[in-house]
Amino acid sequence: MKPVIFGLAGPVLTPGERAFFAAAAPAGYILFKRNIEDRAQLRALTDSLRALAGRDDLPILIDQEGGRVARMGPPHWPAFPAGPAFAALYEVAPMSAIQAMRANGEALGLMLAEVGITVDCAPLLDVAQPDTTEAIACRAYGSAPMPVAALGRAMLEGLAAAGIVGVVKHMPGHGRARVDSHHLLPTVTASADELEIDLEPFRTLADAPMGMTSHIVFEAWDRERPATLSPVVIEQVIRGAIGFDGLLMTDDIDMKALSGSAGDKAAASIAAGCDLVLDCWARMDEMVAIADRLPEITDAARRRLDRAMASVTPGQGDFAELIARRDAFLALV
Repeated sequence: MKPVIFGLAGPVLTPGERAFFAAAAPAGYILFKRNIEDRAQLRALTDSLRALAGRDDLPILIDQEGGRVARMGPPHWPAFPAGPAFAALYEVAPMSAIQAMRANGEALGLMLAEVGITVDCAPLLDVAQPDTTEAIACRAYGSAPMPVAALGRAMLEGLAAAGIVGVVKHMPGHGRARVDSHHLLPTVTASADELEIDLEPFRTLADAPMGMTSHIVFEAWDRERPATLSPVVIEQVIRGAIGFDGLLMTDDIDMKALSGSAGDKAAASIAAGCDLVLDCWARMDEMVAIADRLPEITDAARRRLDRAMASVTPGQGDFAELIARRDAFLALV
């Protein structure tokens, strides 16, 4: 098994993808809007990926946070609220916000499980700052560690209740970035003491099954390399100060914050200590280069992967009741 999660080009596996994936044996896959048409098509696609891998516990990922980060949506699936809606409720009724988020996460998870998706790249644990880039601010759960951690825990618990693995992101924190790492490399100049605020939600949820890195240079820890490529940040901060021992994947290595070839970035992230590379855009030449450069998955990474995928069981919740409960709480503000 190669330590990589690949994207797909369209709504069905192409013959070329089928042959390549069978040979490369990636750890999992991630889906986007280009892969999604309706319930029947999406379930058929995820079934085909499981059949190809020969694994019922295959990680099939999606970014389904709510708000503008949603790959599944109307008319086939309902829209879900983004993080700031729950943050606003938390300010006036913390326990109601936690219950609303838990119901939201379970309903979202049931929606994903129905079509064979097993991993959701949520919750987002980045603590918002006054100058946080809008790419994060419009999704954040709050501007203080306690509500971010509490709502993040509720989201993880809701997803797990529906049989879905959650991914905490973007470690060790994206809240101080002033530019969007999809397009530029952010540099954070805050001191290590100041960054304790950013670490706190991740430390509180250090038992999360999966986590995702950020493509950000933190001068307090490593002035030369972004977190994804920094052994210092991964070993001393994420594994050390935070205490995270779950499966650690990169954010999408195609984001413009990182420079170099796809193969170089993939190899460097694994060498730095990431367990898996996330490569989203299904460009066959880049996927081949990545597979050629990567070693087999390490024993430690495979243990973390297996542990994460075994951490949840099929859900039994009532989707409509969960949505109604969430909305009743959100109507309080």
